[in-house]
Amino acid sequence: MSNTYQEAIENSNIVSKTDINGIITFVNDEFCKISGYSYDELIGQNHNIVRHPEVPTSNFETLWETILEKKSYKATVKNLTKNKETVYLNTTITPILDLNGNIIEFIAIRYDVTSEVELKKRLELKEKELEQLNLNLEIKVKEQTKQLKELNKTLEKRVIEEIKKNEEKQKLLFWQSRMASLGQMLANIAHQWRQPLTELNLTLFNMKKAFLNNNEKKVDELYKESKTLILSMSSTIDDFTNFFKPQKEKKSFEIKDAINEALVILRKVIESENIHIQIDVPINYKVIGVLNELSQVIINLIQNSKDAFVQNGITNRTIIITLKQKQILDKKYALLEIKDNAGGISKENIDKIFDPYFTTKYKSQGTGLGLFMSKMIIEKSLEGELSHENCDDGSIFSIKLLLG
Repeated sequence: MSNTYQEAIENSNIVSKTDINGIITFVNDEFCKISGYSYDELIGQNHNIVRHPEVPTSNFETLWETILEKKSYKATVKNLTKNKETVYLNTTITPILDLNGNIIEFIAIRYDVTSEVELKKRLELKEKELEQLNLNLEIKVKEQTKQLKELNKTLEKRVIEEIKKNEEKQKLLFWQSRMASLGQMLANIAHQWRQPLTELNLTLFNMKKAFLNNNEKKVDELYKESKTLILSMSSTIDDFTNFFKPQKEKKSFEIKDAINEALVILRKVIESENIHIQIDVPINYKVIGVLNELSQVIINLIQNSKDAFVQNGITNRTIIITLKQKQILDKKYALLEIKDNAGGISKENIDKIFDPYFTTKYKSQGTGLGLFMSKMIIEKSLEGELSHENCDDGSIFSIKLLLG
């Protein structure tokens, strides 16, 4: 090997030589630099001075078998520096032969791949974490699906109980309304999951692309985005499950909490339909009843406004929700108003809106039970009043409840 080639190799690589017994006879400056040992500390020492204790003995047995057969050995080797730091080196060990074909020494040429190996290990760890998140999500979906089925059985049981108490027609109305609400909620779940699933697919594609480009910062950023999307989807399941939990026991609750629950469930619908919600709802307005049932009424009213916006071609869509106190004789009431600018209800229909099976929507869009059931819930369960009036450019639904 000419001096020029030798200098080029030594200046650009980590080079060492050993005799046939593995005793170091030469190291270049790059070897000293990465190992942390000086030239004098290395010369005359066995090459296992930089061996990492975690490397299996079988690896070195394979190495010696290969080079003693006068073949080159290539591998990524894990070494330990003088300061007890781990480094990874892509290593090629080649036997040097004399004119008679006998091995006289070994030369090892290496280059540092520590950063690449560490990056790969971190990415593999993150991939395992992501797999675990996905597994946890699948488990949670199965659990929540099972709960939803159990809740559906509970709803059916409640329908049977109502059948014993009321006439056949009245019981059928309850059953149809509950099933319609369940179908509407499942549609909302699908609506809220469609966009994050698309985003998650794109994020995972970009994560793989960033890894291939050794862009560690981008990989970390995309990993955090994926984690946030999965947690958000998991939270969506919790929101809908909580809504359908049977809460027949009446107790004191904040009206504002029922409004917030309804808005969380309808969040994606409100966003996709470009509806502006204005809220003026103070706290400390408590009533006695079932929070979920009031939420269902509010959902029905907002859904009706949304359908009216679409049906009447309204582009500037606004719903105003207000809550205030009203004194009647010696009793205090909460007056909850939901006002829209969706065009109002025609004179020929205004007296029929609370009738069962009456609807102005297309048959595929409405059952005609939403307002009927809403009025029943307010009057029978919450012992209040639900009324409607047209305003200049829309409708106002008013809910009057006795403060508890």
